[in-house]
Amino acid sequence: MRKIEVGILGATGMVGQHFVRFLQDHPWFELTWVGASDRSAGKKYRDATSWRLDGAMPSPVADLMVEECKPGNAPRLVFSATDASVATEIEQAFAQAGHVVVSNSRNHRMETDVPLLVPELNPGHLQLIPLQRQRRGWSGQIVTNPNCSTVVLTMALGPLKPFGITRVIATTMQALSGAGYPGVASMDITANVIPFIGGEEEKMQQETQKILGDFRGDRVEPLAARVSAHCNRVPVVDGHTVTVSVELSAKPSEQELIAALRGFTGVPQERQLPSAPAHPVIYMEESNRPQPRRDAGRERGMAAFVGRVRECPALDYKFVALGHNTIRGAAGAAVLNAELMHSEGLLDS
Repeated sequence: MRKIEVGILGATGMVGQHFVRFLQDHPWFELTWVGASDRSAGKKYRDATSWRLDGAMPSPVADLMVEECKPGNAPRLVFSATDASVATEIEQAFAQAGHVVVSNSRNHRMETDVPLLVPELNPGHLQLIPLQRQRRGWSGQIVTNPNCSTVVLTMALGPLKPFGITRVIATTMQALSGAGYPGVASMDITANVIPFIGGEEEKMQQETQKILGDFRGDRVEPLAARVSAHCNRVPVVDGHTVTVSVELSAKPSEQELIAALRGFTGVPQERQLPSAPAHPVIYMEESNRPQPRRDAGRERGMAAFVGRVRECPALDYKFVALGHNTIRGAAGAAVLNAELMHSEGLLDS
């Protein structure tokens, strides 16, 4: 089929670079437009970008001219990696002008008419889009993906939702790449743990309830569970680890819980979307897994890994979850969202 042209807002930053690399050789999408700040506009991408990822900059994008992040000649579908300080105005301007904005920024995630999407978990939340367009009077739309640590937590909890999630305690060990570039000063993080990431705990708690909530005709009814998060930055390059304790009203056996994790699948797998992992949640038997360095990059970084399921003396069960924060937690998540939207006909003109 003819590929759909796409653009990236905030293309020169770290998440923007992950979009560039993840979209390379994509079977459905072709990157033809890159936008960035006024400082970069008018330069070729290779000259405007200090490439920070492993390997060379993909050659097809190197000679693209960087544009200002303004509606105009951008493709209808744009991925947003814009900084939170400017994302609200930029994304709304593009949606008002008729663009489909698939955003990694936090600004619109918790708005009542904006889908906060994990395609395996809540594809039905795309039903918010007609309401969004009607309420705001624009011809475009905004869809968001969650915070990078929230993705890991919700993908591990999603298979357990049929058991009735009532309480969750989650403690993160979050990689340095989640802080962007240059990230955390080396003298602060080397041989150290920083037990605070601004706004992160609130995002995990609120986003989890929205993602695992149910669509009720004109709104999402949040999951009726109490979620408590503790967030820490650790000296790991890529991969957020989350230790989780969960209370379940149905009181499943340990074998039933593990079977639910192993057997979990969703719409992206049923439709064989290009970026969807064959198994979105992979349960690991080894007592010392998952580990960021050994597991986060598997399945192109698009799966969540769960291990060490065991009884919890405070709640019901506890386990360890892991996901790649800049792929499944950022660029890859947004691309999969767009693939789901295309499969639903929501990218048709």
